Amino acid sequence: MDYNAFLSEVSKRREPSALRELTKIVFAAPKETISFSTGMPNPSSFPFAEIKVSLKNGEEFSVNGKELESALQYLPTTGYKDFIGLLQNFQDKAHGPQDWNTRSIIVSSGSMDGISRAVDMLINRGDPLVMQHPLYSGVETLLKPYGPKYILAEQDQDGVNPEWLRSALENYKKTGGKMPKVMYLNPTGANPTGTTLTTERKKQLYKLAQEYDMIILEDDAYYQLHFLEATPVSLLSLDTDGRVIRFDSFSKVLSSGLRLGVVTGPQSLLRQIELHMQSTTLQTSSLSQVLAHQLLQRWGDNKLQQHYKNVREFYKERRDAMLEAANKYLKGLAEWNVPTGGMFLWIKCNGVTDTNEMVMTRGLGKQIILVPGRCFDVDPSKPSPYIRAAFSLATKDDIDLGMMRLRDLIKEEQALSK
Repeated sequence: MDYNAFLSEVSKRREPSALRELTKIVFAAPKETISFSTGMPNPSSFPFAEIKVSLKNGEEFSVNGKELESALQYLPTTGYKDFIGLLQNFQDKAHGPQDWNTRSIIVSSGSMDGISRAVDMLINRGDPLVMQHPLYSGVETLLKPYGPKYILAEQDQDGVNPEWLRSALENYKKTGGKMPKVMYLNPTGANPTGTTLTTERKKQLYKLAQEYDMIILEDDAYYQLHFLEATPVSLLSLDTDGRVIRFDSFSKVLSSGLRLGVVTGPQSLLRQIELHMQSTTLQTSSLSQVLAHQLLQRWGDNKLQQHYKNVREFYKERRDAMLEAANKYLKGLAEWNVPTGGMFLWIKCNGVTDTNEMVMTRGLGKQIILVPGRCFDVDPSKPSPYIRAAFSLATKDDIDLGMMRLRDLIKEEQALSK
């Protein structure tokens, strides 16, 4: 593929940072090499001697010696070499063997960091863009300064409907405007809807991307939080052309505070993301990368998969508790589909035109905090009858009490609407 045609004008003008390129050379050089090049502080001046980690299962490990030195020092922009090697193995197992001669990995500071840089790389102001809708509010906020023209990929209970999207693309094509070169998808446990794309729909969406020559941004932060019998097939695993950039995250399964994301995609595109990082954050936290590498190396694939299973069961129990409470209190007052992944229940309030004041004013008065549906629209000023309820933090008792309060809130809003 000719990736140059996909790059934004800003990305085309990016050039390597001489010092960050030298950092790569320093880390790849033989031990006998004497370096006078980079401005790395001497680790002997750091106050830390050792980092000890205790896990909830009783396991313990320490970071010291050369690994501690790496954890406290600058690293190449793409990431900690040993960690990247581990991540490549993970991606091979999860998505099928990858050609690492044409694909590469960058460790980002959470998946949103990677997505923001991909947007900067691909989108010019006013460009058309295929957007899964409703969408995560953080993506809407990220895109607002670019002023994109949205072609909405609307969802039903199974996520983005490919036939609806094909129709939307054909209608947009008739306007004679510039066609989109980017498709954003949130395929597993989508935020806010909780939908998960089937393999067949992913194949159809990939075919659309081929027909209309688009890069797919596969934002899969909830990939390990699905509630299905089998782990979903990724778009990356279906990618025969090199048109998928995949974004994974450890935030939902290890720690959101570590700020660790993984960007996987075509080398030439990830090189542009690397150039952007070279002039901003320089790299993702060395300490976070080394800690995660130590943990995952010790666990191995079997323990990691068991951990993922435990996390899924944890959130599935809370999902089921919220569904039970919703059935108990909200029947006839609201509508919802069963989330197949993620952390959220997407609720449509019957007889309510817009939930914004209901949630942001009257809801707080009833000691319940929700998110109004308009936050997940490409135009957050539009009225929405939806609300998003997160089941990730609340106890089962709080979920029950919260749904009871929501019942009273909806009834009050319906009365006010009349």
